[in-house]
Amino acid sequence: MKRNIHSQASVTAIGSYVPAELLTNADLERMVDTSDEWIVRRTGIRTRHRAAENEFTSDLATAAVRDLIERYGVSVADVDGIIVATTTPDMPFPSTASRVQKAFGMSGALAVDLNAACAGFVTGLQMANGLILTGAYRKILVIGAETLTKITDYTDRTTCVLFGDGAGAVLVEASDEGAFLSTYAATEGCGGHHVYVSGLSNLWEGQPLPGQGKLVQNGREVYKWAVSSIPDAIRAMTANAGLRLEELDWLVPHSANMRIIEAICERLPYPVGKTLESVADNGNTSAASIPLALDAAVKAGKLQPGHLVALFGFGSGLTQSGAVLRWTAAGGTAESFGAE
Repeated sequence: MKRNIHSQASVTAIGSYVPAELLTNADLERMVDTSDEWIVRRTGIRTRHRAAENEFTSDLATAAVRDLIERYGVSVADVDGIIVATTTPDMPFPSTASRVQKAFGMSGALAVDLNAACAGFVTGLQMANGLILTGAYRKILVIGAETLTKITDYTDRTTCVLFGDGAGAVLVEASDEGAFLSTYAATEGCGGHHVYVSGLSNLWEGQPLPGQGKLVQNGREVYKWAVSSIPDAIRAMTANAGLRLEELDWLVPHSANMRIIEAICERLPYPVGKTLESVADNGNTSAASIPLALDAAVKAGKLQPGHLVALFGFGSGLTQSGAVLRWTAAGGTAESFGAE
């Protein structure tokens, strides 16, 4: 369940994208029985982005890669692997990754979709690291992309306030000095019915599940599971990297809910002020939440090369996936990205 991996792979570039349409708490007040005060107090979310009717996960993923290319001046023509972490692919097949490949013409690339829900992006990083370690791959795009608003039930006041759309992409390349210091993975499939979308089957242990193709979440149970299990996992993962918690520059947990992040930090303990999150402005974007948080910090000049970062995804499955790495992607100040 716990592994200590030292490999020769580094994150060299990052990009992100969120759809233009903004869905505010005020908008949700007009749709369901809720309020801005209730949403912020319970979740910390103020806004989220919603993909247009004709805008899909592959479009968001492609836009995030294009952002990466434009900002870092890199070529993806020689990318030999594309991993798209998503629970909301355009269609069951062909893969979303193959549509990203089509957009950039990387004909020699492995292209696969990965479904590990909110742990998907970090799982994709682990896979990229492992593939590069074999020597068979040199340059891999890892993308977390979601259009969760397309599977959100906007009559359910407990879940519709949570979810948004977005995408983040990183380039993982072979390097002389590996950035990945340790990884962690665990799964408790017995709790899978706490967060799900029904598909070809709507049964759990022979009993029918509600939802009819929309996202269903038992928030109370997910909160209890996350807060009770994740602090121990983060401590173990950090120790496996030969580090103390206080040596980490940043903790980047999945941005499910600010209250979960605060509770995890309290139990570690770890300062909330040293966490990176994307939930306040983007809502819960599942596999996209961690790369969106990382890129926002890069743009703000907070996340710098050499920083020690612990990433930790968790969600439906119930899955956990973590990685401690030394950040290596250049880029920094907000001014360098044309921010005002």
